[in-house]
Amino acid sequence: MNMDKEKIRVIVICLFRHEGRILVVESLDHAKGDYFARSLGGGVEFGEHSRDALIREIREEVYAEIENIELLGVMENIFIYEGEQGHEVVFVYDAKFCDGSLYSKKEIPVYESEIDLRATASWYSPETLEAKGTRLVPEGLAI
Repeated sequence: MNMDKEKIRVIVICLFRHEGRILVVESLDHAKGDYFARSLGGGVEFGEHSRDALIREIREEVYAEIENIELLGVMENIFIYEGEQGHEVVFVYDAKFCDGSLYSKKEIPVYESEIDLRATASWYSPETLEAKGTRLVPEGLAI
């Protein structure tokens, strides 16, 4: 996560809700020793519509096309990550993968080119995340 101090970052995320589960990448805040999960997405570029940013981010991260894109809401997220203050305006979307086989994969490889990070996205229900002790972020996200 690339955070500029004292700058509000505009991002998009997509829940990809399917059969009571959402697609998330699990991470660890080393400073807090705290596990969290976040939906796929990323930054909105200047002059770019949030919907277009979502399409671009999913193409870049999982090499997939999406359809039935629906804006669920916009939320503000003020947080501490790795000991640093962060502030985001988050456009929360739901969408469907054009490739239906992605829903049956246990893990989906993710590549974040902006920070050269390889990760894995997995399908989880909110109850499973809670049982694992993994927080869903941003805080207050309604599934």
